[in-house]
Amino acid sequence: MTAPAEEGPPARSGDVAPDGGERLQKVLARAGLGSRRACEELIDEGRVRVNGEVATLGRRVDPEHDRVTVDGVTLPVRPGLVYYLLNKPAKVVTTAHDPQGRATVVDLVPDEPRVFPVGRLDWDTEGLLLLTNDGELAHGLTHPSRGVPKTYLAEVAGVPGKAALRRLRDGVDLEDGRTAPARARLTQTTPTGAALEIVIHEGRNRQVRRMCEAVGHPVRRLVRTRFGPLRDHSLAPGEWRPLKSAEIQALYAAVGAQSADTEEENDA
Repeated sequence: MTAPAEEGPPARSGDVAPDGGERLQKVLARAGLGSRRACEELIDEGRVRVNGEVATLGRRVDPEHDRVTVDGVTLPVRPGLVYYLLNKPAKVVTTAHDPQGRATVVDLVPDEPRVFPVGRLDWDTEGLLLLTNDGELAHGLTHPSRGVPKTYLAEVAGVPGKAALRRLRDGVDLEDGRTAPARARLTQTTPTGAALEIVIHEGRNRQVRRMCEAVGHPVRRLVRTRFGPLRDHSLAPGEWRPLKSAEIQALYAAVGAQSADTEEENDA
């Protein structure tokens, strides 16, 4: 990759440099960092880096290839990236295509540009799901080493006692090994069951359901209420919205702003 020029004469039109690069402040402003003047101040304060080097005013970048960070957090600057937050309803498959012809999460968001779900929610699990065409961010969010927290509300049979809650918090022995410590608290009780809030950092297949089953309280309904820093109680089942710039930056901050090889995640 050819490094972009550090300095040069003013762009002739549209803030595009003769070599095809864009002025850094324009790229930052388009990514939601504020006005161009505010972005110039970020650069002047030494808070912006391009490919690991502290940027200076007048820097031009190639958004398709250059890596831009602000305060150490990667900023998605490649044109065409989209991020959708979906409230997945039950009986919808978390995939781009289902051989059985069932409805998929991709059917619920715009056809173009093509996006894919980040991680998975089971067919009968509901709640928040991120869809994007940003492969770097998706890899980071699903990598086990990142430990991005996911919060679920589980309606279970029976009322878990202190011993059951302690097992959920300390780790439950499953057929694929002991789970990592989780956060678990009782939020509501009824004559026939209870509601639990459970926060996990892993992504094993049907993990929350298997954990609850193992402690003697099978799940009747499961809803993911938070994914990393993302939450939205206003989205009805089947509704989606684009992420705000601050939410995208928060996701990059949550994964440490570094890409990594990943394994596919299978939540809940």
